[in-house]
Amino acid sequence: MTEPAVSETVRAPVISMRHTSAWPLALIYAVLIVFASLFPFEGWRAQGISPWEFLAARMPPPYWTWFDVSINVVGYVPLGFLLALALLRSGWPRAAVPLAALAGALLSLAMEFLQIYLPQRVSSNLDLALNAGGTLCGALAAALLERLGAIDHWSRFRARWFAPDAHGALVLLALWPPALLFPAALPFGLGQVLERLEAAVAEVLEGTPFLDWLPLGNALEPLARSSEALCVLLGLLIPCLLGYSVIGHTGRRALFALLAVGVGVGVTALSSALTWGPSHAWEWWVGLPVRVGVAAGVAVAALLLPLRRRACAAVLLLALVLHLSLLNQAPTSAYFAQTLQLWEQGRFLRFYGLAQWLGWLWPYAALAYVLVRLSRREGQTYNPEP
Repeated sequence: MTEPAVSETVRAPVISMRHTSAWPLALIYAVLIVFASLFPFEGWRAQGISPWEFLAARMPPPYWTWFDVSINVVGYVPLGFLLALALLRSGWPRAAVPLAALAGALLSLAMEFLQIYLPQRVSSNLDLALNAGGTLCGALAAALLERLGAIDHWSRFRARWFAPDAHGALVLLALWPPALLFPAALPFGLGQVLERLEAAVAEVLEGTPFLDWLPLGNALEPLARSSEALCVLLGLLIPCLLGYSVIGHTGRRALFALLAVGVGVGVTALSSALTWGPSHAWEWWVGLPVRVGVAAGVAVAALLLPLRRRACAAVLLLALVLHLSLLNQAPTSAYFAQTLQLWEQGRFLRFYGLAQWLGWLWPYAALAYVLVRLSRREGQTYNPEP
């Protein structure tokens, strides 16, 4: 069944701060920058160096690499883009670029200042300049797209494809591919946190009588091959259902599902290539449960295309609960632990905390979102025109 969509002839309305996805995306991205800049958040101490001494240091520093230069520029481009876009769509056209650039530069300055107190990190005036330049480039790109009419085109596209209250789902869908970059014990297996959570709680309570009261230390059994296939199926189906819950047109749902599957498979291959090298990009695809799970996920996504949006949200809730329950009943393998060691070393250190938290928290954020949606009456979330 195809649900009516917003009329294509209606000009996209002026979007306020409350109704644009750019603000929450910019805030989330800024938080991720903080994680990437200050991870692993331990070893804080005064090192006898002035917090501002790095500003007067020689530029470029002797330890710089082209990888660091590119990452420091590219890492701040999305922040500048999202901040400028949010300001443009909130009625600040003239101040969007300078305010976005200033906000990015101040955030970078704060991160470099705090890194003085982290022995594992190094403050750098070159990083500050590159971060500020990346933010400015992103802000200018947003302003250019606005001048060319691309922002209005996106507004019309969004009004035509998605429900008016879709901004939360769009934010989650935008964060799903980055969350997949963190190596998972099972493809698309986001949210497997129980084993690490138990270890963290046991470490905190060690030497106290409370440790004996907690149900910790229970042996976790590896998943059967059928359960592995089911986890892969659910992991691929969840973003499809999330999209279905804000898309009413059946044909557009089918296009979205194909895009989601393609992005999921591609990003998982990229994660494997980043970890083990380009020649091992498709090692995760070798196992039969993975191939069966992907094929079954595509088939189930196709079968659910006619469901109404609210029914899709209800099925999404069930899929999330079952997926997280299965994943957290199984231990992480020694092979997976070796994978994490590679990410904890070298170039991946600055991305480890960021990707890790995204991979852990994404399904729980999706679970909270769908619970809020289902708690509302249908008329509160979507009133399609007759």
